[in-house]
Amino acid sequence: MPRPLLRPQEKTNVQQNNMLNATLQQESKIATPKMSQAQIDRLLRKPRSQAYIDALRKLDAGGHVCNHSQVKELIDALKDEFPEIEFSGVLLGIVAACCLGRPYEVHSLDLAGNIVQHYKAGEPLPGALEKARAIAIHGGYLCIEVYTNCCRAIHANGTVSLIK
Repeated sequence: MPRPLLRPQEKTNVQQNNMLNATLQQESKIATPKMSQAQIDRLLRKPRSQAYIDALRKLDAGGHVCNHSQVKELIDALKDEFPEIEFSGVLLGIVAACCLGRPYEVHSLDLAGNIVQHYKAGEPLPGALEKARAIAIHGGYLCIEVYTNCCRAIHANGTVSLIK
């Protein structure tokens, strides 16, 4: 009778333990409960870091068309600021007064599309971002973070004001 050329390797105890540990780690990641809304709100009340504030300030300095590296830098700064929070579906965008002058009034960062758009006076902002326009223009804030359930006004020193 012919002998097989390749024999299936028997798994050692160490290999079996490693596989079992990896499986348990995967299951624990899946079973980890999501953060409650109260926990998310508590985290979002924290003052913003200087790195985040600096990234926000650079956003409007790029002129009418902002380059993608600045947008990526801001999104990365936001993720670094709150690594515990998954912002997709929670943070709709960021609105700020535009420093480009007339005819531009505000600009927004749409996180879903990673798009910076400058809006002229009277030109409507998309969806729920419109509610932040008046606050951005007249409130004296650096920017307004627009969430599904509220707005958070960010001061130049990083402090946060909740606006419902």
